[in-house]
Amino acid sequence: MHKDFYIFRHGQSSYNIAGRIQGQTNDSVLTELGERQALEVGKKLIGRGVEVIVSSPLKRAMQTAELANKSLNVEIITDKHFIEVDVGVAEGMHYQDVLVKYKDIFEKLHSPKLEDNFDVCYPKGETKRAVQQRMWQGLQCWCNCKQNYKTIAVSSHGIALAQISAALGERLDDVKNGAILHISEDEGKWKIIEII
Repeated sequence: MHKDFYIFRHGQSSYNIAGRIQGQTNDSVLTELGERQALEVGKKLIGRGVEVIVSSPLKRAMQTAELANKSLNVEIITDKHFIEVDVGVAEGMHYQDVLVKYKDIFEKLHSPKLEDNFDVCYPKGETKRAVQQRMWQGLQCWCNCKQNYKTIAVSSHGIALAQISAALGERLDDVKNGAILHISEDEGKWKIIEII
């Protein structure tokens, strides 16, 4: 059965504008711009048949889901598969401090060559490979869920869009707040439809 997924990044957050690495912290919340971006996500999804919003349990993703849902009026369900990458000891650090303390790791993680950064992580953190596997497990769970939804929106994080698109052969290096990745699955075959 054909399924459509609209995976979107949360709106701008307080850590985004402070230049801090978020990871799985729950202290980062949407800014006023982030709230407007979240409302815009909902407007862009009107008429696309969204039946449910699945959200990372982190505040910034939940806030985005709730605001987007003002246009959709569907159930919101949290799912840890779609939580942000665990950045370990770098969580909450300012980028300039990370560049001093973990320069080699930072440079590898931001290398343009996927093979250079797929298995790299900060101490006590999670690799991109692990994130990609977790995200795909989540998508598979929703493909096979008993509710049999056909069109699912997912409120998540930049790494979700980047790793899912990378697995489908498309590299997204700069995922904007409020970006939406539309992918589909049909009889086990996945493809990118568009980036909204």
